[in-house]
Amino acid sequence: MKLILASSSPRRQALIASLGLDFDMIRPDVDETQRPGERPLDYVRRLSADKAEVVAGRVRLTDSAVLAADTIVVLAADTIGLLADDDACGAILGKPVDAAQARAMLRQLRDRPHRVYTAFTLITSGGRRLTDLSVTTVWMRPYTDDEIEAYIATGDPFDKAGSYAIQHAGFHPVARTEGCPSNVVGLPLCAVRRALHDVGFTTIDAPIGCDCAPPL
Repeated sequence: MKLILASSSPRRQALIASLGLDFDMIRPDVDETQRPGERPLDYVRRLSADKAEVVAGRVRLTDSAVLAADTIVVLAADTIGLLADDDACGAILGKPVDAAQARAMLRQLRDRPHRVYTAFTLITSGGRRLTDLSVTTVWMRPYTDDEIEAYIATGDPFDKAGSYAIQHAGFHPVARTEGCPSNVVGLPLCAVRRALHDVGFTTIDAPIGCDCAPPL
């Protein structure tokens, strides 16, 4: 079976490549605007499904499968002044549009926990469709304003949800994580391996739990 990755993310491409699979990449063109009243977890699930469906509609799925994913960074409701610790009511931190927004996000995240959600959707030529959601809790270290400025100067925050990359060699913003570490990079590789195995990629190991190594 051939895999089609519905993503232009170099991080997701590298994670899938680590599985040793032959795959093609097609960039999905979808509107990523959050709908009025749409809750964060519903939003990320919908986007992953929309991306998979758009790409599946552009190719002939003959003995193949489309994999799409979307990742969001969520500040819990109590962090933004609401009365419930409920990610359904939390604030999504998207990709910053400029240095000021990146600076504000990194200050919001500093020295406190947040959650990273990745939803992925698989659509196969046999008509199977699967959408799954993974969560990782991330505790950020108490980095300084000078470290924030140096990191922004690298240009790295501007294509990252929440304005950071867990794997950035110079900044190292994360103190610790609870949950799948590759989920924070953009794809819960352990859950994806299980899903791929279930739909017919039987050469892939399907771990019971998470065995993903922390990103370098």
